[in-house]
Amino acid sequence: MAADENNKKQVLKEHEQAEEFMKDEQHQKLISEIEKENIQLKEELQKLEAELQESTRSSQINEDIPETKIKFTSVENPESDSQFSNVSYSCQVSSKVPYELQKGQALITFEKEEVAQNVVRMGFHHVQIQDVNVKVMAKPVALNSGVRFQVHVHVSKMKINVTDIPDQLPESQMRDKLELSFCKSRHGGGEVECVEYSRQARSAVVTFVESGVADKILKMKDYPLYINQNCHRVTVSPYTETHLKKFQVFSGVTKKTVLLTGLADLQIIDEETVEDFINIHFQREKNGGGEVEVVKCSLGQPHIVYFEE
Repeated sequence: MAADENNKKQVLKEHEQAEEFMKDEQHQKLISEIEKENIQLKEELQKLEAELQESTRSSQINEDIPETKIKFTSVENPESDSQFSNVSYSCQVSSKVPYELQKGQALITFEKEEVAQNVVRMGFHHVQIQDVNVKVMAKPVALNSGVRFQVHVHVSKMKINVTDIPDQLPESQMRDKLELSFCKSRHGGGEVECVEYSRQARSAVVTFVESGVADKILKMKDYPLYINQNCHRVTVSPYTETHLKKFQVFSGVTKKTVLLTGLADLQIIDEETVEDFINIHFQREKNGGGEVEVVKCSLGQPHIVYFEE
């Protein structure tokens, strides 16, 4: 009987161990599946983040903005103090549109639109380049997108920017210290309306009550700020607000410039010589041409040319 009892206990023990093993195996399998699922989720997340970054890059427009001459005018005899309050200017900006001129191609720009359109309508042209009769095809030039917008800038006569502020006081105390410092008339200051201070940026915007105070301070370039009997020189600069308006994206076909193809077999001739022969050919009315402004060709590496309004 005792032997039977021991056998039962042994069988029961082995059964329990088997169940524990099965549970451990199932648990490990479940953990493995969860880990695989986590890896898949991370991969999907990385893929989505990459797509989002690519979408963001494709939606941004990076353009080299051309230099623009700006003319400022002043009010010699203002009718009221309000004319002293702000200086503002605005300008229209259009980006240059890049175009990649491929090997064996040329661009020719005419003075008149009708000449360019006539050259395109004629299609093929036989151009004598040294001893070679070259058959070229005239096509309109389709441009990539460009941007056009207005820039409006307002320079305040009541506010100034203050930078290089030492980080030596709590934010509220530094704000009070700046207000007291810029109120001192012996340093060119005046009554302060408010101070917007950023401790993290170590900068502030100071607004004065009366016009003319900001101008006097800005002539100094820097300003004394006393903290615990120590004099610190903070930098002062004009406060400006810039706004972009009427932002437009445009594209189209050039009206005066024509694309010529079929010059790929002229590697032995230098580009300047080819440009001269093309210019001479299309200057002649009998060839359907007219007055030419410029010719640019590519016989080797592609060239980037820029179009502007």
